[in-house]
Amino acid sequence: MALGLNAKRISDAFVEARKGARSLAKFPGTLPVSLADAYAIQDSSIAAWPDQIAGWKIGMIPAEFRQSMGAERIVGPIFSRLVHQAQPGSEIAMPVFEDGFAAVEAEFIFRLGRDVPADVPIDRALALAVAGQLFVGVEVASSPFPGINQLGPICVVSDFGNNHGLILGPEITGWQSLAWPDLPAEVEIDGHTVGTASAADLPGGPIGALEFIMHLMRDRAIALKAGQYISTGAVTGVHEARIGSHSRVGFGAFGSINLHLTHALPQAGIAV
Repeated sequence: MALGLNAKRISDAFVEARKGARSLAKFPGTLPVSLADAYAIQDSSIAAWPDQIAGWKIGMIPAEFRQSMGAERIVGPIFSRLVHQAQPGSEIAMPVFEDGFAAVEAEFIFRLGRDVPADVPIDRALALAVAGQLFVGVEVASSPFPGINQLGPICVVSDFGNNHGLILGPEITGWQSLAWPDLPAEVEIDGHTVGTASAADLPGGPIGALEFIMHLMRDRAIALKAGQYISTGAVTGVHEARIGSHSRVGFGAFGSINLHLTHALPQAGIAV
């Protein structure tokens, strides 16, 4: 279904701002009225983006928006060029939008072991069956529009789910035999601890998040495929940071990831 003029204006503006690494001083249009409208914008933007989807991020909707949205979580795409592998002892440079929004988020990340079937009921048992590997990791959230979170989940969904990178850390082998409280996470930014939690702080744990996205993507007629990454949510919260900030995201015995935020640059070879 073709987008209306307002929705197309929003999609085009976010796509072009991201390609050109330009900020947006204000939301580029009239804010849509529903998550369904926002996902239609997201679908259009994905179709216009010159990269393949490597997976999906999940974000919690703030409590004050959940009743009006009729949902607890939202999703956005993770593109292949923005997936990085952490190396022990190394710090990864992660670009974010100058004069936009930027945040560091501790995540538990599934790499799906199987396609999600289209013809069977979705439930916790199926989520466990398709989950595959579990990794610790970091989502870098960034948007050209600095007020993205203040306007709420409809705005977040409209701008690619506010994702601008995923860092994969070590695998948690044998995760199926572990309890969610035994998977800790801690975020430090510029030497200060800004959040601590465990995988149990995600409603339903990471598997609950996976079950959610399986339902949502079925409704959106989007296939989830073996090998895709599912970043299950900002377990310690969304921690805003600035260009130049250094962060350490630790997961106890399961490893840690070091990163610093740098200036996003226009994408070479991509018309803006």
